[in-house]
Amino acid sequence: MQSKTRFVSLLLIALVVSFATYSAQASQAEDKSAQDQSKAEAKAASDIKSAPSDEGQLATVNNAKIPAYAKIYLAPMPGGFENYIIAGLRNKKVSLTVMVDRSKAEYEISGVSESEKAGWAKMLFIGSQQSNEQASIKVSDLKTGAIIFGYSVHKGNSVRGRQSAGEACAKHLKQVVID
Repeated sequence: MQSKTRFVSLLLIALVVSFATYSAQASQAEDKSAQDQSKAEAKAASDIKSAPSDEGQLATVNNAKIPAYAKIYLAPMPGGFENYIIAGLRNKKVSLTVMVDRSKAEYEISGVSESEKAGWAKMLFIGSQQSNEQASIKVSDLKTGAIIFGYSVHKGNSVRGRQSAGEACAKHLKQVVID
């Protein structure tokens, strides 16, 4: 009986050590990839003005502004993320008019999002079911084709998942809307 208990204890210790090692390696790989990506973006974007943010990266080109109640179209995004942005625009009281028909809009929001659910190890050992959310949006002027706004957010351990990422995008979009 003692050998079974000892075996189970050693197995649990091995699982914990392997999880910690994997997490550390994944974190280092993410940091390196993020550094490489930010270096490439810094070289390519000389006319983009960055603003500090607590959640992600915000960029406006040539201090572009969007007039209040401008007609904006939300392009379909993977996983229906456009719905979370629409809800975020409402919750953050962003004064834009969302259009269903792209041809009647002045601006277009497009983007991508990714949601990473908590794995079994995170739920078992940490007791957390919170997900990691990543999203990026850009706003382009449909008449000129110019991209006038961009925002990228990464929410680690997000309680409300995509809703939180959609609200973050809307909150920062509000900064370039002229009331």
